[in-house]
Amino acid sequence: MSASPNIIFYTDRQCPFAHRVYIALAELELPFKEQFVDINVPRTEEYLKVNPKGKIPSLSYNGEILVESGIIAKFLADAHPSHLIPPSDSEAGALRRARVDFFVTTYETNVLSLVHKLMFTPSTQEAQGIVSSMVENIVQEIEPLLVNAKPYFDGSDKVTLAEVLTASFVLRFISLVRHGILPPSTSNELATRAPHFTRWAQMIEETPNIAGIYEEMVWVNKFNEKIANARA
Repeated sequence: MSASPNIIFYTDRQCPFAHRVYIALAELELPFKEQFVDINVPRTEEYLKVNPKGKIPSLSYNGEILVESGIIAKFLADAHPSHLIPPSDSEAGALRRARVDFFVTTYETNVLSLVHKLMFTPSTQEAQGIVSSMVENIVQEIEPLLVNAKPYFDGSDKVTLAEVLTASFVLRFISLVRHGILPPSTSNELATRAPHFTRWAQMIEETPNIAGIYEEMVWVNKFNEKIANARA
């Protein structure tokens, strides 16, 4: 494929799923045109021609339309071989993809799903149970998969596809702790019981290509608003 493809990225910078694609584009140093989509109003006819379902993100790559953030990020990583992941036709590439897929699925199932549940939980008591489950899942399910992070996934010294696909959610998890949406004790408990996860999360927050577009307070305010609406 072309070293300098024509890329149009249809996006909302506040969307954590679109954030995945921003990370991939930054790490691959691919130039692109941003086309912002206002998710607070009905989609325009123009955008519905790009993605009839109206979802974001979408990406035009030399005129070919791709949808769904994970698919877009994986496509970019495959189309432009780099440090993100070894080539798919190599044994190392196949093995790394299997590890990345397992890690991402584990994070989505054990952490991300509970963050979403927390957002719409009407009961404070139920929310406390969700938080306890989230912490325990990180300790039991995520921590063992990060034992060899150096500092990034699977012993890499550079950002990998695993970070591309999970880091936007990790940043937002950190924000939940920092701004008191999760109990302040969460940070100390994870530092003690999940030190590899804690170091990995700190590195994510310190990586410019990951954290660069994240507007923390915009997201925190929206999260708090959704919690307030759920408990009204």
